[in-house]
Order: sequence, then structure tokens, then C-alpha cells
Amino acid sequence: MMRVFEFLVALVIVAVIGVLAAVVMPGSGHVERQLVIGKDMRQVYDVLDNYRRLPDYSVLRSLDPKVQFAFSGKAYGPGAEISWTTTDAKLGNGGLTIASATPEFDQIDGNTKSASIIWNLDNDWRGLDKHFTLDLERQGNRGQLTQVTWSYDVSYGWNLINRFANLYIHGDPDSFIQFSLNNLQNVLAGVPNIDYSQLIPYIEQTQPTPVLLVSSSIQRKDGLEGLDDAVAKATTEIQAAAKKLGVNITGSRILITTNYGDQTYSFDVAFPIDSSTLTVNGQSEQLTAATPPSIDNAAPAEASSAAGAADSSVAVGSRDRFGRLVVDGNVRASLAFGGSALKGVWNGTFAGVPQTREMLKAYAQTHGYKYDEVVNRPYDVIATPEVKDAGGNITSYAKYNVYLPITDAPEKTPEQEAGLQPPSLDDAQAPAAASSAPAPAGTAAAPAEAASAGE
Repeated sequence: MMRVFEFLVALVIVAVIGVLAAVVMPGSGHVERQLVIGKDMRQVYDVLDNYRRLPDYSVLRSLDPKVQFAFSGKAYGPGAEISWTTTDAKLGNGGLTIASATPEFDQIDGNTKSASIIWNLDNDWRGLDKHFTLDLERQGNRGQLTQVTWSYDVSYGWNLINRFANLYIHGDPDSFIQFSLNNLQNVLAGVPNIDYSQLIPYIEQTQPTPVLLVSSSIQRKDGLEGLDDAVAKATTEIQAAAKKLGVNITGSRILITTNYGDQTYSFDVAFPIDSSTLTVNGQSEQLTAATPPSIDNAAPAEASSAAGAADSSVAVGSRDRFGRLVVDGNVRASLAFGGSALKGVWNGTFAGVPQTREMLKAYAQTHGYKYDEVVNRPYDVIATPEVKDAGGNITSYAKYNVYLPITDAPEKTPEQEAGLQPPSLDDAQAPAAASSAPAPAGTAAAPAEAASAGE
């Protein structure tokens, strides 16, 4: 009996000590990790102010490759939500919600020194008011680096069992931050290192459009003059083919980029027409969308070629290896576009179009919009042609609409949601004096390759 009594007394003493230990333990927990990432703050901010790239960098997929993610709420900014489900009992189900982001995305520019984003966490970790805080600070001599401080905070209140969880805060919370932070750096390494803070892109739902096109290419060293000559030649061929077919050209020139290489720029010059049914060699042909050629069926030279160069040996009225209708000589016909496209506006010379295209790619990656340049080529359309005087000097810049076809994207960009407007020609700088080459104009940054863009 005495031993039973001693055992009970020991239990009481242990319980009292446990309660006292819990009482003196902190009522909250905090852990943080830091990493300097070699990207501009706006890019880092955009990746963290939406959850579309979270599956790519969070440690969750590393712990369970079969984890399932679901997005809800807003696509970007406060109100965006993500949840995950898993059969791994250790990982558990959970969700995140963006609670706040300061300053707002359209106020992040080269002069912004810091920013902060808060994610509310809902999972089975012990405690209340669980949240991650991601503080961004611009660093580097030129301000092109971003220090990310990722912290986790939790309140335990007077729940004594929860207070003991503070002993394990350097377990799952700490490892979640450290591994996700390292993966974040890897994800951002694949984003083009370009400043798109002045870009105001929109998402448009494009419709399948019948076009006549000619495939061409130039050496980039030939510059804008070489491009103008190639476009003029292709335009003449397309106009002649349209007249022969009895169809009308209904819009401006479209340039579909098939390969923007270091030495060679390959592209399709296209014009929209008013019929998707053409009569060729007495046969009525329904136009269809172009498709990438099968590697198994393509000749070696064709399989390795990134450009859709015309094959003069293909008979008129047949389909080339891309499924396009052969109309006449180098002229092909097909349905183009259809689906979501990220659109950017450039006001200036054509030298600024490649830079705008790269901005759209970087923007798409940081916002989690998917694109495939092999299947759905980027393209640009002249919305307003440039105007030249009798001496050939530009007196009014052109307006280019640059498109990047995308998938797995919301209906609108954050800029659209906020009602921000793309730059207009009125925003462009006046053309350079007649004695000098015109500089690109617009609200976007001047292209780094303007002098040697070859476009």
C-alpha cells in the first residue's frame, strides 16, 4: 500500500512540475530564416503574392509527390487561397491564405526598399493565429538582389499542452521554411532576369482566326532593315494569293515568332482573312489549326528545325508537315490563335518588341501562367502603323500588341483587376531628330538589344 501511495505522490509531483514548466514557457513561438536571392524585388514579390507557383517550391511535394493542391479565392494578392490534401499522416492536410501584402504590387518599383506579405496558415500544427511573414528587402550595389526573411509565428495562449509544442518549433515549421526557401531560389532562377514593373499586361480570350502566311527568316545582324525587306516580300506574296483566292485581308500584319536565335530570327508573316473555307485546285478546303510535326514522321532536318519554313516541294492544295493548307508557292493558310493570351503593349520601333516578349514570359512565370512556345508561338500585331515623312524619318511611332499564348491562367491579370491601363501612343516620347536613329518609345524600359535586335 505504501508503494502505491508513493507512486501516486510521484505522479502528482511530476504533474505539478509539468504544469509549472508549461506556465513559465513562452505563450508564443517564432522562427525565421533568411536568404538573398539574385532577382529584382518585383519578381520575388509576385511569386509570393500568389500561390500558383507554391507547388513548385514548397517542401510539401518533396515530402509527398502525390500531394494534391487546390486553388480558391482570388488568383493574386490578399484573398488568394491554396489547400492541400495528402495520405501522408505526418504531412497532414492544410491550407494557406494571403492575409496582406504591403505595398500593393503596382507600387513596387526600382525605388521600393522593402515589402511584406503575410500568409495565414491552417493545419494541424499546435497553436492559434499561425502565420508566415515574408519580408523582402532590396539589396546589392544596384539594388538587384532581394533578401527574403521568412518567419513563422504562433500563439499558444494558456493551453499548456500547446505551450510544450514550442519545444518542437525547430522541427516541422523550421524545416518547411528552410527547404521551401531554398526551392524558391531555384524556381526564380528559371525566370528571365528582366524588369517588367512598367508593363501592364492583360489576359485576352482570342478567337480562332483564318490567316494566310509566309514563313521567313533573317540574320539578326541585318537589323530592322532586313526585317522590313522580308516582311514586304512576304506581304506581296500574301496579297497576290488573297486576290487569286477571292478573299479579303481584314486586319494588320501579324508576325509569329518561330525561333528567336542568337544569329537567326525565324518568323511567319501572316494576315487575317475573311473566310475559313478556301477553294484551291477546285477543291473546297476547311482551314484547321497548325500542329507541331511528329518527330517520328519528320525528316531529320525538319525535326530539328524550330522554324516553320515553307517546303516548295509540297503540292498546292495539300497539307504541309504542320497541317497548313498549301495555297500558292510559299503561301500557307491555317487557323491561328484561339484561347487565352497574355498581351503587352509596346509603343516605339520594332526593336522593343523582343524585350516586351521577354517581359511577358517573365511575368507569366512569376504569376504561374503556363506557356509553350513550340506549340503556341508568341506573336505581335501592328495596332497603329508608324508614320514617316518624305525623307523616311519617323514622325509618329507604331503601336504593337504583343501576345504570349498561355494556359492555366485566371480571367484577368492583377493589373486588369485594378483597372490599370496599358500605355498609349500619347504616352510615348517624341521620335528622335531626323539626323539620328529613332529610339524606342513607350512606358516600358528601353530594350537592351535595341541596337542589335535584328528585328
